[in-house]
Amino acid sequence: MKLLNVPVIDISPYRNGSAHDKQEVARQVDQACRDIGFLVISGHGVDTGLIERTRAVSRAFFDLPAQRKLKVARPAVDVARGYGGINEESLARSRDPEAYGSDLNESLMIGPVDAPDAAYAHAPAAGKHFAPNIWPDDLPELQAIYSAYYREMGTLAEVLMRIFALALGLPEHFFDEKIDRHISRLRVRNYPAQKEAPQPGQIRAGAHSDYGSLTILYAEDKPGGLQVCNADGEWVDVPIRPGCYIINIGDLMARWSNDNWVSTLHRVVNPPADAGAESRRQSLVFFHNPNYDAEIANLMPLQEAKYPPTTSGAHLRALYVKTQNA
Repeated sequence: MKLLNVPVIDISPYRNGSAHDKQEVARQVDQACRDIGFLVISGHGVDTGLIERTRAVSRAFFDLPAQRKLKVARPAVDVARGYGGINEESLARSRDPEAYGSDLNESLMIGPVDAPDAAYAHAPAAGKHFAPNIWPDDLPELQAIYSAYYREMGTLAEVLMRIFALALGLPEHFFDEKIDRHISRLRVRNYPAQKEAPQPGQIRAGAHSDYGSLTILYAEDKPGGLQVCNADGEWVDVPIRPGCYIINIGDLMARWSNDNWVSTLHRVVNPPADAGAESRRQSLVFFHNPNYDAEIANLMPLQEAKYPPTTSGAHLRALYVKTQNA
């Protein structure tokens, strides 16, 4: 029976168990990725203290006056670094260029914190995936905390990609060499309490799918949260469990799997009109993306390929700019 709600999966048996335990976790993950494209994981091993420090320093940043946040404003639409304010993005536009409304959130983004060798980082095909990060002088501690969190998410993504490999019937370490110089982004989103009614059709984050291999999300259980469109076309809430991460696959992983796995539409809805200050919501979002030169081609040898081969970098560049409000 197809999953219509997001399952909760304990991955500690993969991390600490036998070969049989690893395969059982991979089986559960495979079903989630085939049916709904989302899962919630416990047993991930990430230090809760690091999570809380990242949340706290992020909240401090978003509490700064607007002019101080704008000191680290995103420099260009094709550079995924720095601060982006309310109404600067419409995620729904990545699927529908005519989508109405801008998203009711602000964010702070960083990319790789440990750059590879210069020849690789600055090759023409690298584009701006290794652009320098922009750090706020107002919160000097943020750089160290975000850098530590970015590295920790890279480690967790490596574990998840090994589970994905087993789930797809591949050698466990199949993806290792394709993600050892990954071009991932950490994007912390702040959804302010809504003091004024949104415009008709405007929500916190429009319906979209993510672009890359997988997303690792740490969310707050606040009014106005994340919803997923399931196989029956119904919007269902994603469960928020203390200490757990929400994981979803993106368009790149769906393409890699020849659409055996689904990159699912999801959105962040508005809180009830009377929710007040308690509806402020913050999310730590790690968008994991393989090395820019990793080939993305059909991993299912017995199936006719639905897509021509591409690279991770080319795939991502084709989607980044679509969502920006000029």
